[in-house]
Amino acid sequence: MLLKERVAIVTGGSQGIGRAISLRLASEGARVTIADVNEDAGGQTTQQIKSAGGEAIFIKVDVTEPGDTDRMVQQTVDTFGSLHILVNNAGITRDRLILRMTDEDWQRVLDVNLKGAFNCIRSAVRVMARARYGRIVNIASIVGITGNPGQANYSASKGGLIALTKTVAREFASRGVTCNAIAPGFIDTAMTRAMPEKAREELIKRIPLERLGTPEDVAEGVLFLASDRASYITGEVLNINGGMFM
Repeated sequence: MLLKERVAIVTGGSQGIGRAISLRLASEGARVTIADVNEDAGGQTTQQIKSAGGEAIFIKVDVTEPGDTDRMVQQTVDTFGSLHILVNNAGITRDRLILRMTDEDWQRVLDVNLKGAFNCIRSAVRVMARARYGRIVNIASIVGITGNPGQANYSASKGGLIALTKTVAREFASRGVTCNAIAPGFIDTAMTRAMPEKAREELIKRIPLERLGTPEDVAEGVLFLASDRASYITGEVLNINGGMFM
């Protein structure tokens, strides 16, 4: 049990990659707060953890609202007694080419993906710094490193998240808090399954390991960085992309 007695918050933790992360952390003994806007999916994931013998709660949270993220942390501490791990996974896409991208498309993605992570970190790190222990893992993206046509807003938000990761790592290392990012490549989710078959085949040809990643691949990386096995790692970006970017 790598995370026995640890308490974790996973934002966007009810579906897809976030759900896989929530289940994996719980399987290693963590007590998990699933923070999401989707109450139905959040309740289902929470119940799945409980049915497997774990501990979990669901909190409806809009990460763009600082009051919500403060409440998320306080309710977690009130329920489980502490907070050790924060996984910033909540994120959205609104893909358009730059000339067709509206101000609202740009701002909403930055608000959720970057400002949301900042809000969660600011709320959580107060508790972690006092305890002189914390593990923060930010879910970035390969496009935050390489860029991607049609995703100016998304790639900017994820590139900003990588820079934020490094700053948080520097600011709180002396308090025993590490902060790292994971940059997934193309993962087998509802979004990639909706791609035309030919486009999907062409995408896989660009990946040296010749397959899409799975949500569980990402969850394993989060588990490592959230555990004491990664106690001397901070400010790093772990690329989980099958060799697509090296």
